Amino acid sequence: SKYINNFIKMEQKKPSDIIEIHNRPMYAQLLTENDTNKVLYFHNDPLSMNGSKSVNERLKLLKICSKIVFNSDWSKDRFLTKLDNIYTKSQKLIVIRQSADKQKVNLKKKEKVITFVGKLNKAKGYDVFGSAILDVLDKNKNWKAIVIGDEEREKLDFKHQRLKILGFKQHNEVIKIFKKSSISVVCSRWEEPFGRTSLESASCGCAVIITNRGGLPETITNGIILSKLSKNEVYKAINELIKKTKYRNELQRLSVQNFNLTHENASLQIDEYRKEIIDLNQNKLSSNQKFKILHVTN
Repeated sequence: SKYINNFIKMEQKKPSDIIEIHNRPMYAQLLTENDTNKVLYFHNDPLSMNGSKSVNERLKLLKICSKIVFNSDWSKDRFLTKLDNIYTKSQKLIVIRQSADKQKVNLKKKEKVITFVGKLNKAKGYDVFGSAILDVLDKNKNWKAIVIGDEEREKLDFKHQRLKILGFKQHNEVIKIFKKSSISVVCSRWEEPFGRTSLESASCGCAVIITNRGGLPETITNGIILSKLSKNEVYKAINELIKKTKYRNELQRLSVQNFNLTHENASLQIDEYRKEIIDLNQNKLSSNQKFKILHVTN
């Protein structure tokens, strides 16, 4: 592509120390003539992306990349599909999970709020959540639900006096709502490569309900993981948290206490592989030389 060709010309004039490519395996494939250390990040299913669908494409990536970084063990396992078992131990393949700020939350100020955040479609399980939450609210008169998100392609319309559908909200507004919510439901039907909603609601001390899909189980330390997605299963899980106050409070406390997917920890992991690649102590860089990393993403 024109973009890559221009990038290659720029690199020929002044090479980078590391080229980090996010979610574009095809870009890495097109940079084979470049000797610079290349790091490829996967934020989605590798088997769904141009440049990493076939076994041969993934073997080539293993050859040309210094590191390949996955946002979950699930994504890494997908990359290894049909590859020889020897590659499972490759030092080039590492997992650095997505991260969030560890929030300061006063759990005593939690309200009787159940929250759903995400695209309002069947892939995210909104059809199941919507059906279940109407029955939950009918049974529990002192609880309410908040839905954040939109979807133009699918029309799933659920109405209840204590169900607020807020549409799209800025990230800081979402975090404020998570901080006051007692329960967060992330009931995806599709294989989530990771899942920011469950990650961030856990960081805000919610009792989280998730489905066992893709990398979702890797986003929380404590919570309810549904083995089956159905209206009845979602309804039962929410009602269990409503009825068992001590259990709900314990999940909230443990979510905050055990939250370790912080920006600080992710940054340390990134620093570690960069130092490993360049080996700053033996790279003959003088103390006043600048160390350049070119970060390629959208």
